[in-house]
Amino acid sequence: MMPPFRRARKVRRRVLVTGGAIRVGRSIARALARAGFDVAIGYHRSAAAARRTVRELEALGAHAVALRENLAAPGAPRRLVDRAARRLGGLDVLVNNAAGFTRTPLATTTERQYARLLDLNLRAAYFGIQAAARWMRAGGHVVSVGDVAALSPEPGWVPYGLSKAGLVALTRGLAAELAPRRIAVNCVAPGPVLKPDRLSGARWRAIRRGRAGGVEEVATAVVYFATCPPRVTGRVQAV
Repeated sequence: MMPPFRRARKVRRRVLVTGGAIRVGRSIARALARAGFDVAIGYHRSAAAARRTVRELEALGAHAVALRENLAAPGAPRRLVDRAARRLGGLDVLVNNAAGFTRTPLATTTERQYARLLDLNLRAAYFGIQAAARWMRAGGHVVSVGDVAALSPEPGWVPYGLSKAGLVALTRGLAAELAPRRIAVNCVAPGPVLKPDRLSGARWRAIRRGRAGGVEEVATAVVYFATCPPRVTGRVQAV
């Protein structure tokens, strides 16, 4: 007699989304859960929001965990990646989404403000990729969330723009370095898709100029780069 047919257990891929508790990161985490990923989200101060996001991800069928780290601190990116990989049983995708966004006019910017923006937005991404690549022995994907401001930073926001321009260079350089290991490295560069909390509605409408795109388009692009063939690498996609 033939043995009864057994449906093979679907293997879920595993992703870490830094800054995944709120705003764009939360939308990315939700989209990845819907796409069949188990999800670890990194957060720093948003503990209550992180717990809510984990419940939302679990309701979508994902195994989800929230892990606290201050990614601007030395060693924190590696700790977060390693903790996420251990909790999920491995790591297939890293999404570098965590970022600081602070106005820094040239006349008043302090070295501490400058260093924090570069540490959180760029250094953490580099060393996060370094740590993630050690877990991706059979290949994987890295997706960084940049900004169209990298091409032409706004006055008063130059260190932020510089950090995002660095993400573009990081994406293209590490795409070439990691290609032999079948690790794709790509970048999604949003425009103004979600109003900063402290920005007035009038100023936000002026920045948007009637454009209707939102975080859903950003999340869709991240899911694409989290699942694309390894030959699709070194891309910077504006949204």
